[in-house]
Amino acid sequence: MRIFSRMYQVTAIVLLIAMAVAFAGVGQSIAQEMVRDKAQDKAPIDPLPSWNDGAAKEAILAFVRDVTDPASPSFVEPPDRIATFDNDGTLWAEKPIYFQVAFIFRGILEQSDDHPEWSEQMPFKAVLENDLEALKTLTGEDALTLAFASYPEMTQSEFSVIADEWLSAVKHPRFGVLYKELIYAPMVELLDYLRANDIRPFIVSGGGIEFIRAFSAEAYDIPPEHVIGSSLKYEFVDTEGGSELMRRSEIASFNDKHVKPVNIQLHIGRRPILAFGNSDGDIEMLQYTADGDGRRLSLLLHHDDAEREYDYDHGTERALELAEQEGWTVVSVKKDFGEVFSTVH
Repeated sequence: MRIFSRMYQVTAIVLLIAMAVAFAGVGQSIAQEMVRDKAQDKAPIDPLPSWNDGAAKEAILAFVRDVTDPASPSFVEPPDRIATFDNDGTLWAEKPIYFQVAFIFRGILEQSDDHPEWSEQMPFKAVLENDLEALKTLTGEDALTLAFASYPEMTQSEFSVIADEWLSAVKHPRFGVLYKELIYAPMVELLDYLRANDIRPFIVSGGGIEFIRAFSAEAYDIPPEHVIGSSLKYEFVDTEGGSELMRRSEIASFNDKHVKPVNIQLHIGRRPILAFGNSDGDIEMLQYTADGDGRRLSLLLHHDDAEREYDYDHGTERALELAEQEGWTVVSVKKDFGEVFSTVH
């Protein structure tokens, strides 16, 4: 009996040792997994995954860190964290023609039967005949003439419906998706990143303010009240259905070049700490931003990717020269955008 008792004791000890070794292995495995999970939790999340690593991306990340860190000498109080963005060619594409111009051309074509005289009058003749060479020579005055005639005097409510219908139906001739879907994925990420850090983005564009307001909330999560653009004059009128605002064929503000800083002050009342443009029409906005006190960031988008988008410098020549002289950050579509349009594959 004593022999069997000792055998049981030995067996029990062996089993206990084996179990201890087994549990130790499991425990070590669990501990290793916990360490890995903890390391993964500590790994920084890239807020701009569609941006390639490089000087432009680092400039943006460093700027946001500096202005939002209370311990930083460059810290900016949240109310003063204003960012302004051009729209055409900065937030969405602008080729082969400005998208709003395509919208205006549609209006001219739809009304041409009621205006037979247009077939012999410039600039209407160029539109009706799709004369690309003649269209390239149109002046700003010609563009205003077409804009006023494309959608004649109507209420603002009526115009909003027409703009929304066009944006929801008409597709880009090259990419085959709706015009309003040709927004730059990296720019949308940037807008989200800024908002997450209490930096408020505004659109400051030469395009029509009400046209941009028709899609800005859906495309960029930018509300209508944060859109500044070119505008017509309005008139308050009483109608059978109630009071309305009537659009008049008279320009109130052409929001381009030196007018952009003026309208920023008029509508926002604060100098931006960040501005992003893409053309000579944005120079004054970029200068106005850069010349403020404290940490500032002026960015210029350079279109140099013919394969995924377009490659052109026309209309940006002076801005590119000033960017080099003033130390503005030039963002290359080809080098800095890992993805251009999330809707185009």
